[in-house]
Amino acid sequence: MTRHIGFLIFPDFQLLDAAGPIAAFEIAGLYGQGAYTLHVLAMEAGRVRSSSGATLEAEALADAPPLDTLVVAGGQGTRDTDILTALADPVRRLAHSTRRITSVCSGAFILAEAGLLDGRRATTHWSRTSGFGQRYPRVRLEPDRIYIKDGSVWTSAGITAGIDLALALIAEDLGEDIARRTAQQLVVYHRRPGGQSQFSALLEMDRPEGRFGGLMGWMRERLHEPLNVERLADRAAMSPRNFARAFAAETGVTPARAVERLRVEAARERIEAGPEPIEAIAQAAGFGEPERMRRAFLRAFGQPPQALRRSARAG
Repeated sequence: MTRHIGFLIFPDFQLLDAAGPIAAFEIAGLYGQGAYTLHVLAMEAGRVRSSSGATLEAEALADAPPLDTLVVAGGQGTRDTDILTALADPVRRLAHSTRRITSVCSGAFILAEAGLLDGRRATTHWSRTSGFGQRYPRVRLEPDRIYIKDGSVWTSAGITAGIDLALALIAEDLGEDIARRTAQQLVVYHRRPGGQSQFSALLEMDRPEGRFGGLMGWMRERLHEPLNVERLADRAAMSPRNFARAFAAETGVTPARAVERLRVEAARERIEAGPEPIEAIAQAAGFGEPERMRRAFLRAFGQPPQALRRSARAG
């Protein structure tokens, strides 16, 4: 059975939001012997300009064949209310005849505008979550997830998370073996679990030119030490209250969450690198005991440390 997969784009879409999943489905289709036929779609047929200036040739949405899955790209165009309004009705209609509706990055704005996320769990790019929550209060937004499945609707985080989403969809269709082979061909991690935190936010706030870039480097070197708000505020030469407020405003997370993220990332590297005992890693990363680390891993990755170690060995 051949499944028709549609990729919806619009003016100023993010190129990788579409190209990443397209490449994943293309490769999986080769392994799956014609499992997929791909369609790039837009409101009107012709070339559609991405925010980078590169274009994709699209079919008219109205002329699309019956779709198995619709993948809605994100990008700067989702900030245009005219685009959101124009796409809402067609996407809403497609939802009645399409098995799965999905979005990449800020493509969730289009699904939400169509009412398809009302009452559902959903995610989007970390930098757009504040505006998303204000515009769509009926959506159960979970801003710190790579991707989320709620029934037949899937949403994913920023840009490269679209590849994680595509691999999850491929695994659902064709099995884990083809999803794994597709990931290997793409030379990407197979595969970040949907529950993983959006660590792109942490990378962004660790920029040297950022207000707290130096502090983040200092924290990385002292993960095994106590890193409470008072100590971090003292290092930043601020009062604890002002520091906590300013840190959250710039980074999008609390100081405590940032420390936990740094610790789980440091611990994950060691867990995936070799057979070092879990207890020793928990101590070195500042968790103190394995159970605290296990709970932190479940929050960040949706899996305990042992599961990530097994996945790394299998890969």
